[in-house]
Amino acid sequence: MNTPQTRYALVTGGASGMGLAIVERLAQDGQHVFLVDRDAAAAERETQRLRAQGLAVEARVLDLMDEAATRQLIQALPPLHVLVNNAGIFDERKFFDVTSADFQRMYAVNLLAVATLTQECTRKMAPGGRVVNIASRAYLGARNHPHYVASKAALVGYTRACAMELAGQEILVNAIAPGLIDTPLLQALTPERRAAQLALQPSGRAGTPQEIAEAAAFLASPRMGFITGQVLFVDGGKSLGGSNA
Repeated sequence: MNTPQTRYALVTGGASGMGLAIVERLAQDGQHVFLVDRDAAAAERETQRLRAQGLAVEARVLDLMDEAATRQLIQALPPLHVLVNNAGIFDERKFFDVTSADFQRMYAVNLLAVATLTQECTRKMAPGGRVVNIASRAYLGARNHPHYVASKAALVGYTRACAMELAGQEILVNAIAPGLIDTPLLQALTPERRAAQLALQPSGRAGTPQEIAEAAAFLASPRMGFITGQVLFVDGGKSLGGSNA
């Protein structure tokens, strides 16, 4: 399995949504992808589905909050060429209802777990490696989830810091900032709330997980060699800040 031609990728939160789409897309590019998720049943189910299509995918079960388990997993894997930090959490809280515990929980998953995994992976990542962090358009500012906004803004800052730190190892580090994406989170909204969100989109629609996966595949490609420390907005134009009126 370990041949000079094999490129290894790892995607967190890979058993559903954008993460699953990224796993599939990278595997379609011929990469050997480790699908990492804390949901063992979903990870195994989706891995078997993708392997049935002839794709090189392996499931790994991991709670990213367990630093020791994270380090153990990376030590057991071959050196990676691509790391996609996709796993994250989101919830809504009114501004005056947000507690310090809410901030700590959001930062623990959306930033600290990313930092641990990135350090462990890049310690033995060969020159030419790629790190792609899934941030959010919300890092520019949004209502009703200040703790989430702050955690994603911190992730963007961490992305830029990593790009500087790892440039000497010829490792490129970039972020994707998705906007409104058609995931279970959007589908769970009331029809009225969903319509209100869509009305703010210059494109008039939500994006798809596959469109995020295409962006990730671009940033992960060995053919892309001169972009680092950047944030790629995949948000249908929402970040333009204009009016639809």
